Amino acid sequence: MKKFALAAIIFFLILSTAIIKNTTKQIEDEIFTVNENIRVLKSEFENVSLEYDYLSSAEKLLEYQSLYFDDELIQKKINDIKIYNISDDMKKIQNFKIIKE
Repeated sequence: MKKFALAAIIFFLILSTAIIKNTTKQIEDEIFTVNENIRVLKSEFENVSLEYDYLSSAEKLLEYQSLYFDDELIQKKINDIKIYNISDDMKKIQNFKIIKE
């Protein structure tokens, strides 16, 4: 009887170790996948953040204009911007409208 109990305990320990090891491996795989996704998203966020920080401010754009384009760019008023629509049978020019939400 003691041998049977000892064998049952050893079998139970081996089985539980295998289950725990398998579960741990699955969790590690999920963690790796999530970390890779986070790494890619972090890189994309850095690029978008850089673009937003440096290209969204008017001061920066004017600074870049003076550095790289000299007199090639001119500042326009938003009311001077026109939209030119071409469809199959009609050509139309509209004023640019800003819609605030």
